[in-house]
Amino acid sequence: MYKLAAIVGPTAVGKTSTSIQVAQKINAEIISCDSMQIYREMNIGTAKASIAEQTVVPHHLIDVVSPAEDFSVAQYQTMAKKLIAQLNAQSKIPLLSGGTGLYYQALVDDYRFFPLESRQIVRERWNREIEDKGLQFVYNHLRTIDPVYADKISSNDQKRIVRALEVYELTGEAFSIQQNKTENTYNLAVVGLYLERRELYQRIDMRVDTMLQNGLVEEVQTLREKGYDLSFNSMQALGYKQAFNYLEGFISREQMAEEIKRETRRYAKRQYTWFNKDKRIYWINVLEYPNEEELTEKISVYLGRTFC
Repeated sequence: MYKLAAIVGPTAVGKTSTSIQVAQKINAEIISCDSMQIYREMNIGTAKASIAEQTVVPHHLIDVVSPAEDFSVAQYQTMAKKLIAQLNAQSKIPLLSGGTGLYYQALVDDYRFFPLESRQIVRERWNREIEDKGLQFVYNHLRTIDPVYADKISSNDQKRIVRALEVYELTGEAFSIQQNKTENTYNLAVVGLYLERRELYQRIDMRVDTMLQNGLVEEVQTLREKGYDLSFNSMQALGYKQAFNYLEGFISREQMAEEIKRETRRYAKRQYTWFNKDKRIYWINVLEYPNEEELTEKISVYLGRTFC
């Protein structure tokens, strides 16, 4: 059984820097578990590890596709499984790091996806429904027929919302029950990082301010000039959608910043809810450790002990 370590938790809790420190101590390479870091040219808003950080520890499944391409959880799972096998064969620990709950669960529990041919006419009808009544209305409808899957995805994820409704209409069954899973797929050791809500929200606000100072709007402007707009799934990412609306003149810069902070806080709450369901996760309060060295040591010891 292959070894697999993971560091998960909400956005802004410090997963990236901690994972790099831990990876150096346990002879690991990092596999990103972030559904937006797979896109090239989207660096600031997705908080990717810097080139210097990626030089210290190899990172995988970052910059995989262009922002114009669709990328599914099934594709992620296939690529990550290959990397896990390769790294184990090299006597290295694959260290999953990120906060996309669906990607994490699909990998560690080896979800089995059943492909279903899409029907363009059904999809187009639901997209028109979104144009007429709004995405939130259609998402709420999904919650009535498949609350399990609705809880797994963002209420802003138009592509997955429409796909789930399409599957239900074509098969009469909820999308969630068509995804079988197998637990105990890996020799798994998972650490969850958390902070009390007030501290986490402060970090989120500071992080958003830093992203804006570092050029998030300019990054989105460059993508916009290349022809990317809100019809692309990549542009629905937190920060990018709001920056795009600002550039289009729909909201002010102050409104953009506040909306990014508000939506990021909501996303962090959903991340907590998702990961809290997995009883295999060993939770660590980051502030209980006075410095990163002690936190790194605690996590490294726990992972090593679990594998042994």
